[in-house]
Amino acid sequence: MADSPGWDAIDDALRPLYGDTEPHHLATLLKWALGGPDPLDGISVYARTEPVPHWHYISYGMTELYEKGEESDPAESGWGFEFTFRLVRDEADAEPPVWAANLLQNLARYVFTSGNWFEPGHHMNVNGPIEAEREDSDVRALAFVEDPELGTIATPHGRVQFLQVVGLTTDEYAAGGRWSTTALLDTLAPHLPLFVTDPGRRSLLDDPEIARTVREGTERDGSSSGALYVSTVGWDRSGDATTLRLGALQATALAEALGGRLPHGRPLMLQAEDAMLVFAPGDAYAVEEPDEGQLVVHVPESAVGDLTAAIRPTAGSTPVASLPGLTIEIVPTEMRDQYGEKTGEVVG
Repeated sequence: MADSPGWDAIDDALRPLYGDTEPHHLATLLKWALGGPDPLDGISVYARTEPVPHWHYISYGMTELYEKGEESDPAESGWGFEFTFRLVRDEADAEPPVWAANLLQNLARYVFTSGNWFEPGHHMNVNGPIEAEREDSDVRALAFVEDPELGTIATPHGRVQFLQVVGLTTDEYAAGGRWSTTALLDTLAPHLPLFVTDPGRRSLLDDPEIARTVREGTERDGSSSGALYVSTVGWDRSGDATTLRLGALQATALAEALGGRLPHGRPLMLQAEDAMLVFAPGDAYAVEEPDEGQLVVHVPESAVGDLTAAIRPTAGSTPVASLPGLTIEIVPTEMRDQYGEKTGEVVG
């Protein structure tokens, strides 16, 4: 492609795998820079037979495909990564499913609009099946890992990592939050060749040996998830009284993450659009506001059990007995689909 060194660098990285094979290419008609709805300029998809039949999706658009921005990081191209995704394939299928390309566009749209990016080891709950039309699927969360075949490359515009999106079941996602998403993926890797996603699969934690490995790792290491991006976080303070306001949807994951962080001497940050709440280990209970929109709650180890018990996915207010003056208020969460639209379902 003329005057597109970034695009050419991606094609060069794919050539050792796919040679001159023509991919299925899904192009964006109206580019994001011109007011279009889709941040990715295109997505190429290759049919694979090994190690299991699957479709290999590769995005074009998270990096600087055409020219280098004057104010961008010279060491990285754009956001520093392009998405990849491997989806299980019926060998009789001639065309790759479009929903998977829409999933990558939605992830790109999240990055472009929020400014939050992804790295290996990150994970997110998509609040429904990743294949929206497949309601019976329990693959409802995503994790991110470096693509095991494409890795990271140097381009004329800087470094580009191929960041593979991996589908997780609900309980696998929860296990990653309690432990480490990277460690969890390492444990699952022998059972997920090249991390191919199958929306119809059952949880690998149904295997007693895998479940034991995850449980032992969690007990040994605690949680490596130092930050959670949440839709609802807020607080009210009056004298020595503090009420923390949290969403019901993320209450269970939050309680589990706190249990895996504070007893190991590690803080946990909750980041919402306009507020940041930090739970930090401390010798004594204390609350401080270091800056506008920021609150830090210091929690002694002896109070962690009472705190996590008060954070449950049911609307209501619960005082924390061992933290005098602290109340946890859980508010209902309106569910949204993968396109950001309200579904009418309310949690809590």
